[in-house]
Amino acid sequence: MNHRYEAWKTHAVLDSHTQSQLLNLTPSEIEECFGAHVEFGTAGMRGLLGPGPNRLNLVTIRKATVGFVSYIKRIQEDDESLSGVAIAYDNRTMSREFAYESAATLASYGITSYVYESLRSTPQLSFTVRELKCAGGIMITASHNPKEYNGFKVYDKTGCQLVPKDIDQVIKAIGNIQDELAIVVADHHYLSPLIRKVDPSVDKLYQKKVIDIALRPEVNKDIKIVFTSVHGAGYPVVPDVLTTSGYHVINVEDQIIHDPLFSNTKSPNPEEAIAYERAIEVGLEHDAHILLCTDPDADRMGVVVKHQGNYQLLSGNQTGAIIIEYLLSTLKEKHLLKEKSVIFNTIVTSDLPEKVAEHYGVEVEKTLTGFKFIGEKIEEYSKTKEKHFVLGFEESYGYLVESFVRDKDAVQACLLLAEAAAYYASKQQTLVDVLDMLTKRHGYYYDTQTSLTLKGIEGSAKIKAIMKGLRDHPLTHIGPLKVIKQQDYDSLIETIDGVKTPLKGFVNADVLKYFLENGSWVAVRPSGTEPKCKFYYCVKGDTQREAEELFEQCQSTMASVVS
Repeated sequence: MNHRYEAWKTHAVLDSHTQSQLLNLTPSEIEECFGAHVEFGTAGMRGLLGPGPNRLNLVTIRKATVGFVSYIKRIQEDDESLSGVAIAYDNRTMSREFAYESAATLASYGITSYVYESLRSTPQLSFTVRELKCAGGIMITASHNPKEYNGFKVYDKTGCQLVPKDIDQVIKAIGNIQDELAIVVADHHYLSPLIRKVDPSVDKLYQKKVIDIALRPEVNKDIKIVFTSVHGAGYPVVPDVLTTSGYHVINVEDQIIHDPLFSNTKSPNPEEAIAYERAIEVGLEHDAHILLCTDPDADRMGVVVKHQGNYQLLSGNQTGAIIIEYLLSTLKEKHLLKEKSVIFNTIVTSDLPEKVAEHYGVEVEKTLTGFKFIGEKIEEYSKTKEKHFVLGFEESYGYLVESFVRDKDAVQACLLLAEAAAYYASKQQTLVDVLDMLTKRHGYYYDTQTSLTLKGIEGSAKIKAIMKGLRDHPLTHIGPLKVIKQQDYDSLIETIDGVKTPLKGFVNADVLKYFLENGSWVAVRPSGTEPKCKFYYCVKGDTQREAEELFEQCQSTMASVVS
């Protein structure tokens, strides 16, 4: 460990800021920064900013990019019509620097890049890859992580994040790099012929395609919408799309500033209620109908609804159920609902949205967690024509309506949800009224997620120990409910009454899912992007109160077995 630290400290390639950081590290910080390598996983690379191989910095960004080079070269060799890599970045500290360092590294290997001059959303990056017919894409973002983080996500030629069979090649290539300090990148100025700016026409085309997803462009848009980008890439694209479509948008002015420190928000994560505190204040000032929030790279959308005089935050599952109800009921009314339509969600998504889809005769296919698996399914059916894609979504506030993007798209989601809110408002209903109708029709579900945060090298080891313990000692009951089936997505084995059968249709993933006797389920998985072990609950009851009480008992069981 010390020899790596000494090598970094004295290396001429490092900028003065990084060298200063190295000189001020404590022994424990040296251990954290140099005791491991920042992990490049199935969701790309995400980690704390700082010096050393276990942090994100210009050196580790170069290393990741070199690993991606081998993949891009193979793709370009297989299809000569594809050219270069699209690159975008969000508002985070060092995002722009990382984007241009990636471009310079690609240029060192003779690969052209198309880089945005200012921050853009993740869905815009996905669209740009497709529109420019690139061989792949790079998005510099840490999504909704705290301000100390940044990240590096890679995309294939369809604008979808790389799936395991492809990301494994990148990980192997990165692992073959013995000395990240030996990577030489020439000055950006001399590489400029291979570093090109994305033409503004791409933005205009993306926004036009989003605006065209409207199902009821004629709807009365007499509602007030408060919008916050929590300092990220959702501004100005979301307000631009909404106002062009005729909606009255009130921006949270002190949160639409592109600020890497997230100075005016308590959280950049739409899944957390504290992210909406300022938006609710603005909503109260203007008597707004809904409040929309996008995360820093604008692939996730959260919504707060004014209902009976109070503002209520909807979960990702609840929003998904409402979107499905509005989407499918409208398509059916307009005779646009096609046969063999399919909705994609994940194995940790609530059962309620699935019940809504079934009500309209639409199939739901489940994938592993990670929108790349949904993007992969969209691509498969776009070729086979076996099924018709109508929606993809995750419980973690990610939605995709039209497939000209192959990742979560909060811009699309904001427009469709605004239209749904306007439509139901014309019928004197709120989105909460719609949700209440759906639970009365399909049953009461308490869907929530808890997590155990375990940082650092020791934390990672603890999470691995938790998953091993659950596998070594299978649960028979969770709360008062008997476990009737267990699915292990790592071994791809399903167990019912001790009988094991293959779990088909998935690749290996570190997830355990327990199905309980009353139709509830619990799932456990380590996060691919944060130092957390996550617990997902879909608890069913005859009433909402019963479902909530059962959740408390199930949560108590899970807390006791992982403590």
